[in-house]
Amino acid sequence: MTIAVGELAPDFTLKNQHGQEVSLSGLRGKPVAVVFFPFAFTGICTGELCEIRDNLSVFTEQGAVVVAISCDPVFSNRVFSDQEGYTFDILSDFWPHGAVSQAYGVFEPGPGAARRATFLIDADGIVRWTVNNPLGEARDFAGYKEALAALN
Repeated sequence: MTIAVGELAPDFTLKNQHGQEVSLSGLRGKPVAVVFFPFAFTGICTGELCEIRDNLSVFTEQGAVVVAISCDPVFSNRVFSDQEGYTFDILSDFWPHGAVSQAYGVFEPGPGAARRATFLIDADGIVRWTVNNPLGEARDFAGYKEALAALN
């Protein structure tokens, strides 16, 4: 079951593309956009994350932090991040495979990847907005702007 608006977001600790541990609880006190994506180096995923990269100020102006999560290993995420110039954390949910994606209810066991789901979590750790798209359907960036504006 997917985590719903109004619920406490499950805490997690994952390694970013530089091998550093990042915990959701460590980001408390500011809004966090948790952006699940299926696979590094694929067209839709690259496009979505590049749109976030190119519009990161939409998040930072609201005091929000972006973390993107895939089931790819840290090393793949590092190359992907370096290649695309991402300045936000790309977290690896590789092992145990998809555990965080499963906790949020967005893991697809067939391909072994997360769906295109985003959870906007407020400073207290409560989910305030979510979108959950199938693997092949990109998210609409306008939704981020509306959700972030509604936080304040």
